[in-house]
Amino acid sequence: MKHVTVRLDEAPTVVDAGIGVHGVSTDHDVFRLPDLWQLHLYHYEGALTLGGSVHPIRPGHVSLVPPNTEVHFHYRGRSEHLYVHLRLHDGGTARVVPVMQDAAAESTRLADLLRRAVTAMPTSPPRATAEVWTALWRIAELPEGDGTGRRHPFVATAQACIEENLAGPLSVPDVARVVGISHTHLTRVFRAETGLTVVSYIRHRRLQRARHLLQSSTLSITAIAAAVGIADLQAFNKACRRELGASPRDLRAAAPPPTLQPPTGL
Repeated sequence: MKHVTVRLDEAPTVVDAGIGVHGVSTDHDVFRLPDLWQLHLYHYEGALTLGGSVHPIRPGHVSLVPPNTEVHFHYRGRSEHLYVHLRLHDGGTARVVPVMQDAAAESTRLADLLRRAVTAMPTSPPRATAEVWTALWRIAELPEGDGTGRRHPFVATAQACIEENLAGPLSVPDVARVVGISHTHLTRVFRAETGLTVVSYIRHRRLQRARHLLQSSTLSITAIAAAVGIADLQAFNKACRRELGASPRDLRAAAPPPTLQPPTGL
């Protein structure tokens, strides 16, 4: 077994989280969890065997093992790892993730998340669940794998850059510089993965944010146009009509009325 399929659209159910210490009395453990997934972040060197596949363990490696899977751990002396035992829901988008990955620079962030989950678990399971859910999403998007549902790392970086800079000037060369590749290469991989050009994606995200602000806030139309990087009101009006099918004023007028909360203290 080299890959597993996970679905992360719903929060997991975290049953236990802690720090496992092994390799003290034996150099080999064999076990399985009949109903639970195993998430491990390793701080030692060894090996994991399951389903006929051998996976080297190194510090900073992370593994995801599905329920009812017999695992063999081989240690080289005292061995510690952060672990989470959890249930994943069956619904949502399927993502194919390697059983074992090198988290590399992301391992520090994952360790912080899982340590907070360990600390929160006894008193605040919902907080532990939030930390683990975040960690699982980060694991599912590690660049080492190429499974279904995983974004190309260049595209993921480009999309993050765009989201952080929607209010300012954005060009394809600007985004490409942040990603660290040529604008020609970025254009090619971006369109191959999203079906959109970078320019079209920027326009789409700006107008989606504009729709939200028009229909959910009391910001002025002038302020909203500036907030999405289209400060010229005539250009903003044209962009709304072209992308959203109505003028900014009509979009605002079509928004459902806010839900009024009953007064308190009566």
